Amino acid sequence: MKGIILAGGLGTRLRPLTKVTNKHLLPVYDRPMIYYPLATLCRAGFEKIMLVTGGNSAGDFLRLLGNGKEFGLKDLNYTYQDGEGGIADALRLCENFADGERICVVLGDNILEDDIGPYKRAFAEQSTGARILLKKVPDPERFGVPVFDGTRIIRIDEKPVVPLSNYAVSGVYFYDQRVFDYIRNLRPSQRGELEISDVNNAYIEAGDLEYDVLTGWWTDAGQFESLHHAAHLVGLKRGFREPLTCE
Repeated sequence: MKGIILAGGLGTRLRPLTKVTNKHLLPVYDRPMIYYPLATLCRAGFEKIMLVTGGNSAGDFLRLLGNGKEFGLKDLNYTYQDGEGGIADALRLCENFADGERICVVLGDNILEDDIGPYKRAFAEQSTGARILLKKVPDPERFGVPVFDGTRIIRIDEKPVVPLSNYAVSGVYFYDQRVFDYIRNLRPSQRGELEISDVNNAYIEAGDLEYDVLTGWWTDAGQFESLHHAAHLVGLKRGFREPLTCE
């Protein structure tokens, strides 16, 4: 299984900070934001990772992360997303890297306390399909929101005005090789983007999506309030100060 970090886009919600650098290079407590999704994948044992970046600071990722050897990675690959085509648009760039293997996708502005290793193992036990991670939040309207029939997810609404549950789809997704077929069939949303919720809904329609609920804290860091909140949470958890390694 291979890991993918999506760190493209222009980060317009964090301007003027992102007028001079990529959002994912901003500091969260004592480290650049991109270190946290990288740590998430490393702790779960991923050794081959693709980083999708964009904007005017793509070269800064290479200067910061190099070839990944510092983090114990066998391979750290890079690709570039033009503009803001959405999460699924960024993911489609990774098809050759995936090369038919299963993938774990982490959004570059997502920071979570849980070790995703147990969820990775649960996904490995699925014969096919996808697996997503949920978290109960006070502001689900900012995220993709699962709609339940009992304990079964029947669809995911993207940033609904009136959320039908208090859960958010976190920025960690596990997919089999069909994900790229689903992306090819997507049409842009009203926002002009290829939505990852539409990919997940395709798996739901196929009856092939499972989920887990995160037990530890989780936050994105894509706006000023959540960026500040992320720094506070990381500051309370000193474990993030340990060296990153996949070993």
